[in-house]
Amino acid sequence: MIKDKSIFIKNIYYMLSYAFRALRRGNYEEVASERFENAQDLFAAVLSKGVAQQLKQGLYREYVTKNETLNVLRGKLDINGTIRARLAREQKLACEFDELSENNLFNQILKTTMHYLVADEGVRSERKAQLKKLFVFFDGIELIEPSSIQWSRLNYRRNNRSYELLMNICFFVLDGMLQTTESGKYKMLALSDEHMARLYEKFILEYYRKHHAYLSEARSAQVKWDLTEDTDERMIRFLPSMQTDVFLRNGEKVLIIDAKYYGSSLQKQYDKLTLHSANVYQIFTYVKNQDKENTGNVSGMLLYAKTDEPITPDCVFVMGGNRIGARTLDLNTDFKHIAKQLDELAGEFLK
Repeated sequence: MIKDKSIFIKNIYYMLSYAFRALRRGNYEEVASERFENAQDLFAAVLSKGVAQQLKQGLYREYVTKNETLNVLRGKLDINGTIRARLAREQKLACEFDELSENNLFNQILKTTMHYLVADEGVRSERKAQLKKLFVFFDGIELIEPSSIQWSRLNYRRNNRSYELLMNICFFVLDGMLQTTESGKYKMLALSDEHMARLYEKFILEYYRKHHAYLSEARSAQVKWDLTEDTDERMIRFLPSMQTDVFLRNGEKVLIIDAKYYGSSLQKQYDKLTLHSANVYQIFTYVKNQDKENTGNVSGMLLYAKTDEPITPDCVFVMGGNRIGARTLDLNTDFKHIAKQLDELAGEFLK
């Protein structure tokens, strides 16, 4: 359980700033200096600043297909539509054409997210006023149903790359904080563990990339199965992929981190608290398959986000010649202490 909600919310900002580099590069100093009571207010602050910056560059426009009845031909002729117009005694042509428009999915998502943040009780009044001023520039853009958004349709190119951070903020708000009520309306919920887990993983990886330049590798790597040479290639496809959250290398030393954001970091079996079985088996499998030569240079760590449990994991074992352990990262503290914990972990296993 979070003891000091405002500190935790500020740490969400820091985690976002590592996960999405645009937040570090942009003019978000004012946001960084504020304190927030809840995630909605934080997202509203980031979004109002980000949208204001985007408006200075201009809203993204893309070609959208329109169907209109015109006096002259434009684009392709819609035969059926033209026939219907003639039957109605209209001497016009039904046309289908593409037109550059700001009324596209990206801007519709932005407007919809701002709409729900303005209606949310957790957003401060001055923040709502900032968002309302931005609505003037979205006059011709439609609101859309949050549940209908196909996030996978968002493709980023050179001319809309600046929207990536904004769309991720919108995703956190609309996908993780909205739920349909019986009346068909929407209400805000707490930031879900599922979304926090994804942010937690990305934050840890990007932190090491930024602050541990001595690492020759800092990525989310796949570990290959240690198979014999005579293994039938056709059978390999049945093996599950081993995708690590964080894979760090310094020379011959490797540390594989599996980031875990759970409500409970321990399980209870026969009245005894233990590490989650599946997590231990998973990290052990990653380590042993990576260390094919049995050098002992590969270590594994289950890194849990700290909860309010009285007992939290803090242990390291030597299993088959490799160090494998479980630690907790306290996100409910000043960010410099979070950074210190991550630095000490890398120093212990990689230096």
